[in-house]
Amino acid sequence: MMKSGFEKSLLACVLLAALLATGCGKAKEKEAEAEEGEAPVPVEVDAAAKGPIDLLVEGDAVLYPINQSNLTSKIAAPVAKVLVNRGDHVKAGQLIAQLEGRDLAAAAQESKSQYDQAQSAYQTASRATIVEDRTKAQADLQSAEQALEAAKKVYESRVELQKQGALAQKLVDDAKVAMVQAQSQYDTARQHLQTVQQVTGAEQVKAAEAQVNAAKAHYESANVQVSYTEIRTPISGVVSERQVYPGELAQPGQPLVTILDISRIVARTNVPIKQASFVKVGKQATITTPDGTVTGTVTVVSPAANATTTTVEVWVQADNPGEALKPGATARVSIRADLIRDAVLVPASAILNSDEGGEKVMIFGADSKARERKVTVGIREGNRVQILAGLAEGEKVITSGGLGLENKAKVTLKAEEDDDDDDDADDDAKPSPTGAPKADAKKDSKDKK
Repeated sequence: MMKSGFEKSLLACVLLAALLATGCGKAKEKEAEAEEGEAPVPVEVDAAAKGPIDLLVEGDAVLYPINQSNLTSKIAAPVAKVLVNRGDHVKAGQLIAQLEGRDLAAAAQESKSQYDQAQSAYQTASRATIVEDRTKAQADLQSAEQALEAAKKVYESRVELQKQGALAQKLVDDAKVAMVQAQSQYDTARQHLQTVQQVTGAEQVKAAEAQVNAAKAHYESANVQVSYTEIRTPISGVVSERQVYPGELAQPGQPLVTILDISRIVARTNVPIKQASFVKVGKQATITTPDGTVTGTVTVVSPAANATTTTVEVWVQADNPGEALKPGATARVSIRADLIRDAVLVPASAILNSDEGGEKVMIFGADSKARERKVTVGIREGNRVQILAGLAEGEKVITSGGLGLENKAKVTLKAEEDDDDDDDADDDAKPSPTGAPKADAKKDSKDKK
């Protein structure tokens, strides 16, 4: 009996559905088998804990000496001798170089003679001349006073005689003229004495004193010129550069020798403005170089930021025992800017880069599965990292074996796996009831099959 087209189509649909059901069932079975057969990844974990952490401000730095002096010449003169070489240690005030200065010394001696002459003239003006002028003026006044008294007596005598008719009027008039002249001379002498006492003496002394001062200034200037021939260091330190040699002509402002004081060293670093707000003068810091690490203190925090780099310059000063640290070298500066208490901390090895950007950790769940968790990272100090958000105290994070783990991947603790391996090894080493090791017993069983 022939089947209709409808029956054939219906039969085909039933067969197709049966095949699909069979395929899906087999896929699910394979997926379950794969999941059951997936080996857990061995990992190490650590619990997030609260504790204190230092806020460290770090940056690359360049080392500078605590003090530096470039010795220069103030005069143009030939170099007579240089008493130091590069690498020599010197003390403050030590003679470093000598310039030729015999002509300056002769000029200073001439100025000394002029100064001595001015002092002598001053002594004469203040002690001898003024006294003589005053004595002469007093004598002139006394003589004029006596002449005036005599003229008055002659005049008065003649007036009496003229009244008695014994003397002509002309003689009385002559006596009166002589008395007036004597009075005028007396007034002049008295005025002269006052001038000598009040004006002439002070002016002469002042003029003589001015000459002394001028001569003294000239003499001192000449001595200063002579002193410029001796080049002395104002600081203690070590000679880093020597630019001249005997016979060369030193010019004003020309560097002759450079002295560096490296008993202490200064590391200058630039830190971001945000971090610089935590840095204060007096904070402890470390300076790390290939030659070692020294402890120092922040001495300068620039009040202004660099507009180009948006950073703030910070100076860290430290002792330099043995002068091991050299100016010009690079270093790493770490400043303990602040202490944060009760921070959530995890090992740095637990922090991973997230595929979506930012950072993450892998949480070890109670079901032995790893779960991805995005976190916000704060301060890093050595092997410890502060977690600002995304993780609570006590949660377990994977510290080893988490790299490349998929979310919800099966994991096992390394310590437990090692213990299981040890147990299996011990079981294999135990003899079977027949007296043979287990491995051999299994082999025999296979052979029998």
